[in-house]
Parts: sequence; C-alpha cells; structure tokens
Amino acid sequence: MHELGIVFYIIRDVKEAAEANHVEHVSAVVMNIGEVSTVVPEYLTDCWRWAADKEDLLRGSELRINIIPAVTHCEGCGREYETVRYGRTCPSCSSGNTYLLRGNEVEIKEIEVPNN
Repeated sequence: MHELGIVFYIIRDVKEAAEANHVEHVSAVVMNIGEVSTVVPEYLTDCWRWAADKEDLLRGSELRINIIPAVTHCEGCGREYETVRYGRTCPSCSSGNTYLLRGNEVEIKEIEVPNN
C-alpha cells in the first residue's frame, strides 16, 4: 500500500504551505486523483485519517478527492477517448499510436482553512 507514503508527502506539502501563509489549522485538503493513477481513494482517506490526526495543524481535517477521468489522445486520427473503456487502442481507427492526456494525476488542488 503506497497510499500511506503519498499521505506523508501530502502532509509535508500542506505543512509547508501553512507555514508560508501563517495558517494555524487546516480544515480540508482537496486532492485530484487520476482514474489510472494506481491510487486507491478509500485507502488514501483511511491513511489520511490515521496520519493527519497526529498533527495539530491537521487534526480533524477532511481529505476530499476528485477523480479525474482518464483520457487518451490518438495520434492516428486525432480523437480523444476514454482510456479505461478502450485501453491503448483507439476505438475510432484502431491505432496503437496513442498517449495519455489526463487521468494519472495525484495532486493537491486546494487547502481549506476555517473561517475565523
């Protein structure tokens, strides 16, 4: 399970951003997770709860996840298609000359702080 390692990196980055912006508490972290990123959202949130509650800055904070659909581009015909449904072979022209446009993201989208 690599989700725990990812959570440690998220916490590190959130702590750095909070320090730079003089934030004392974070209420939520919003993540963009790609559909084919190999990150299991349920594992990530479980690991988050365990690790975040050990940090004063993050205690009780929520981890929200946006799933980014995987989309592949075909060099053969120029079309874009659903990666998970069709894989690496273009459903329009059967070309294998394709590449992933999006859907592999693991990124912090937002860090929310309580209204004071």
